[in-house]
Formats: sequence, structure tokens, C-alpha cells
Amino acid sequence: MKIQALLFSILLIGCQKTKNTDSEIAALPVVQEIPMEAVDNSADEKIIKTDTVAIYVNGEESSKDYILANLVEQQADKDSVVTVKYRLDFYQNKNKTGSSKVTIKGFEKGSDWMASYGLTSETSKNSPFIHISVGYPACGYTHDNYLYYLKNNSLQLVHQWNTMSDSGWGSWVEIANPSKSSDPKSFYCKTVAFVPADEDENMDMGILTHSDSISFELKGNQWSKKLLSAKDKAYFKKKMTFDQFNSQE
Repeated sequence: MKIQALLFSILLIGCQKTKNTDSEIAALPVVQEIPMEAVDNSADEKIIKTDTVAIYVNGEESSKDYILANLVEQQADKDSVVTVKYRLDFYQNKNKTGSSKVTIKGFEKGSDWMASYGLTSETSKNSPFIHISVGYPACGYTHDNYLYYLKNNSLQLVHQWNTMSDSGWGSWVEIANPSKSSDPKSFYCKTVAFVPADEDENMDMGILTHSDSISFELKGNQWSKKLLSAKDKAYFKKKMTFDQFNSQE
């Protein structure tokens, strides 16, 4: 079970070789307020199948908390791209505490669900944050990620994103929690990518980029978020070799 939890933390949070810095975040102007994703709690659909998703805390599977991932709709387009809709039912102490619907385009048969408490592995215990990932368990496949906030039976979808890892290359989201609290009132995240440089003379050269820096703040009992950089535009870029990137502490 600990091996699965370790794989989950790598897949979800990504390589921790680049770090958020206060100076980097402070240098970014507030560009755009982002509306929070709505949580759909309706539960009238016909269920095609259900996967039971264990929730990990401190690397151990919880015995009383879990998620039921109910497949309620699936369809394929003319190019055989499969789109699915799931209803996620959250259970704590074996009691249902909330539901949310997600739509996944490009769903791969054989995809696995994984879930863990906490913004980071260091703030897992007693955290109201639940980090969920779903995707085919192999390199080169895109995984869909969801960050929920579940407290006092109130469920919010705080953020969602995609990750991909392929033999040391890929893209992911890094989360910074300056307070180190399991239940912070604010935090940050950014998208990090390390991809091969388009240089025929050195196939080992890559480009590290940071983009989409976002701040999150709890206002009352609702989370809000602001985009601190131009959307989908890199605000940091550095060229380095594959070995240099993977040797960083």
C-alpha cells in the first residue's frame, strides 16, 4: 500500500525539483479573478459501474474514508475519443458527506483512480483537502487531477488540472503552502513543465518553464482564486540538460 501511495504523490504533486519562492510569487501582478468550479450534487443518473477509491493519509489507506466513482455516462466520437461523466460520492467515517460530477475527455480504458488527503504529503493529517487523480497508469498518458475542500459536509471543487510524465519529461502542478498548516487560509500553485528543447545537436537538452501562477484564498467558507500571470504564458524559462534538471535537490 505504501508503494501505491508513493506513486500517487509523485503523479499528483509532480517532481518537487523546482520550488515556489515568495519573491517569484510577489513579482507577479494580479491579472485575473478566476470563478470557482461549480459542484453538481444531483444523483438521479443510472450508474453504469462503480469504482471504490481509497483515500490515503500519511501514506496509509484510510479504513473509514473513501470515494465511490460512479460512471454515469460514456460516449465515443468519430475519432474514437471517449468522453465519460462520473459522479464522485465522498464518504467519511463510512457516511456520505458530498457528491460532485466530473467530465473527462480522452478517457483511457483501464485508468486508475487515486486519492489522498492534504495539499502536500507533509500536510496530510487532519486536512480538509482531498487530492484526486485519474488516468492510465503508464508513462506518456495524461492524468486528470481535482482538488476538493470538504469541511462540515460542505464540498467545493477548488482546482483542476492535467499532468503528464514520460521518462523524466512532462508537466505538473506544484503547490506551495507557506503556512505549513493542514487547513490553511491561503496557498499558491504554478504549472511546471520540463520538455525536450528543439535542438538537433543535443537531444539531451530541455527547457524548464513556470506558468499559470495562481493564488487561493478562503473568504468566509468559500475559496476564491486569482491568476497572477498571463494565462498559458511562461513567466520563467530556463534551458538545462536532462541530467542537470534531475540532479536538482
